[in-house]
Amino acid sequence: MARPEFHIFLCGQRRAEGHPRGSCAAKGSEALYNAFYQVLIQHNLSNRVALTTTGCLGPCQAGANVLIYPGSVMYSWVEPADAAIIVEQHLLGGAPYADKLTPAEIW
Repeated sequence: MARPEFHIFLCGQRRAEGHPRGSCAAKGSEALYNAFYQVLIQHNLSNRVALTTTGCLGPCQAGANVLIYPGSVMYSWVEPADAAIIVEQHLLGGAPYADKLTPAEIW
């Protein structure tokens, strides 16, 4: 893979059920990863965008969380249906998807 223009980090942290911080895995991060993967393929972006599952990104209460570089843009409460909007609006259009931006008070 060539050097990516964007890197999408998707939290895949898994914690025991009932853990006080919760986890993005319990909030659907696996389905979210698959949604991003499919959208990147549909837009022929797999050579321009790296997609990586990570451990905890921080605001567990707001998961599933996605962090995009460059720019350090974090999205929270992300669901599979949001993947296409984030790719099209942020990566292709150059404007963050305001509806899912992580609030400054939690990140």
